[in-house]
Amino acid sequence: GFLLLWLLPAVLRARASTETRPRAMACQQSPTKVSCKGVGLQKFPKELGQGIKHLELSNNFIQNLSGSYMPGFGQLEYLDMCFNHLEAVSATALAQLPRLRSLLLGSNHLDRNFLANGEAFRVLRNVEVLDLSVNGLESHMAGWYISNLTSLRVLDLSGNRLTRLWAGTFRSTARLRRLDLSNNYIMEIQEGALEPLQELEVVNLALNSIHCISGYSLTQLRVLNLSHNALELFAPEEGVQPHLLQVLDLSHNRLLYFPELPKARDLTHLNLSNNLIASLLPGSHHPEDFVLPYEEMGRLNRTECPTASLTRVADLDLSNNRLELFPLTFFHSLGSLHSLSLARNCLQEVAWESLTNSTEPAAPSPAPPQHTELSVRSLDLHSNALQVLPRWFFDSLPQLETMDLGSNSLQPCESQGSDQRGDFEGGCRIPAPGITCTPFYNVPRLKHLSLRENNITRLCPHAFHRTPLLSLDLSGNRDLSVPTGALAGLELSLQELSLRGNQMDESRAVLPCLGTLRVLDLAGNQLSLLPSGLSCSPLESLDVRNNSLQTLGRLGSWAHGLREVSLAGNPFSCCSLGWLDS
Repeated sequence: GFLLLWLLPAVLRARASTETRPRAMACQQSPTKVSCKGVGLQKFPKELGQGIKHLELSNNFIQNLSGSYMPGFGQLEYLDMCFNHLEAVSATALAQLPRLRSLLLGSNHLDRNFLANGEAFRVLRNVEVLDLSVNGLESHMAGWYISNLTSLRVLDLSGNRLTRLWAGTFRSTARLRRLDLSNNYIMEIQEGALEPLQELEVVNLALNSIHCISGYSLTQLRVLNLSHNALELFAPEEGVQPHLLQVLDLSHNRLLYFPELPKARDLTHLNLSNNLIASLLPGSHHPEDFVLPYEEMGRLNRTECPTASLTRVADLDLSNNRLELFPLTFFHSLGSLHSLSLARNCLQEVAWESLTNSTEPAAPSPAPPQHTELSVRSLDLHSNALQVLPRWFFDSLPQLETMDLGSNSLQPCESQGSDQRGDFEGGCRIPAPGITCTPFYNVPRLKHLSLRENNITRLCPHAFHRTPLLSLDLSGNRDLSVPTGALAGLELSLQELSLRGNQMDESRAVLPCLGTLRVLDLAGNQLSLLPSGLSCSPLESLDVRNNSLQTLGRLGSWAHGLREVSLAGNPFSCCSLGWLDS
C-alpha cells in the first residue's frame, strides 16, 4: 500500500503530460493528394507513399526541411507549409523536388538562417508560385531568396519588413506576372526596380508608406493596388505608349487632385475614396497644398479635364473626400460609367458646369442641353449636405436604377403631373421643383431609393408617382408622417419598404394597398396597431420590434405567407395572444 501511494504522483504526472501533448491526428490521403493540415506534426512526414503530387502540411510545428526526411517525393508539384515554425531549409531536401511548381511557406521564421536558406533556394529552378509572406524578411533578405528563381510567375512577399525595392531585386524573375508586396514598410521604389518585369500584370503595394509615384511606366500592368499608403502625387510617365491598366486602387491616401491618366484607355475600375480631393476642376491644386515638394508639380497645372480619355471606366469611387460641388461636366466624357460614389463628401449642390476653379459652391447652373446625359446606373451620394436636386439632374441620368441619398436634407416634392390629388389632410403646397424640394416622381428607371435620415417630416401626395420603385428606405426620419396618398403609384411595384426608427404612431403610417410588398420594416416606432393596408400585401418579412403593440389584432390570410417576424420589445398582453395561431 505504501509503494502504491509513493508511485501515484509519478503516474499522475505521466498521464498529465500525455494529455497536454498535442495528439497526432491522421492525414487525409488520396492516390496523389495528401492533407496533413493541423495534425500536430513536428517533422516532415517521411512515411508517406510514392507518387504524391499535392501535399498540404500547413498549421503544424515543423522547424526544418532537410534531406533525410525527403524520400520518394520526386513527383511532388505542390507543397504547402504555411503556419509552421520553419526556419531552416536544406539544398539537399529541395533538390529532391525537381517537379515542384508551387511552394507556400507563409507565416514561418525564414528571416533566420536566410543566407543558407537563400542558397538552398537556388535549386528551385522550376518553381512558379512562391509564398514568403509574414516571415519577417527585410528587403535584402527577400532579394536573396528570389535571386535565382527564373521560372517564378507568382510571388507573395506581403506582411514582411521590406522598406525599399532596390533596382536589382527582381533582375532574375523576369517572367513574374503577379506580385504581392502589401503590408510592408516600403517608402521608396528605386528607378528601374520593376522595369525588368515586362510580363507583370498584377501588383499589390497596399498598406505601405509610399509618398510619391513618379514616372510610372509599367504599361503592361492590368491591376495596380496602391491603397493605404501616404500618396500625395501619382504622375505616370509621359509617353505615347498606351497603358493596359484595368483596375487602379488609390484609396486611403493623401491625394489632393484627380490623377491624370492620359493613356489608361482600358481602365474600368478606379478607386479614389478616402483621399483629400477638394475639387474636380482642372488646375485647382497648388504647390503650397502639398506636404512634400515634388519636381513633378510643374506638370499638374493643366487645363484639360483629366477624365477625357477614361472612356471605359465603369466603376468610380470618390467617396470620403472633401468635395463641395458635384459638376456633371466632369463625368460627361465617362461614357461607360455605371457606378459612381460621391458618398461622405461635403457636397452642397450639383451643377452642370462650373465657371470657377475655387472649391466654393458656384451659383446654380441652368439646365443642360437635352443631349447631355450620363450612363450612370448606381449613384451613391449619402452623407453629404445636399438640400435640393433639380429636375434636370434626373433628366441627365436616364439610366439611373439605384440611388442612395441617405443623411442629406432633401425634401420630396408633390407630383406636379398627378391628376388624383384630392383633399389631403394638412395640405402640401410646395414651391416649384428645384427650389426647396426634390422631384422624385417621373424617374422611369429608378428601382431602389434611400432617403434615410433626411429630416423629412411629411411625405407629399404622389411623391413617387410614375417612379417604379422596388425598394424605398425612409428610415431615420423622426416624426415622419406618411398620409393617405403619399405612396400612391407604388401599389404594383414596391417590394421592400423601411420606415424604421421614425417614432411614428398608426395615424402617421397610412399605407395604400401595396400588392407586391414582401419586406416591411416598422421597427423603432410607436405603433399600437398595424397599418390596415397590410391586408393587400404578400408579406414574407415583417419587423415591428420596439413599438407599443399589445396585440397584432386579427391577422388575415396575408399573414400565412410570412417567413420571418420580429416582435421583441413590445408590451404584448398575455390575454390577447390569439394572433399567434396565424
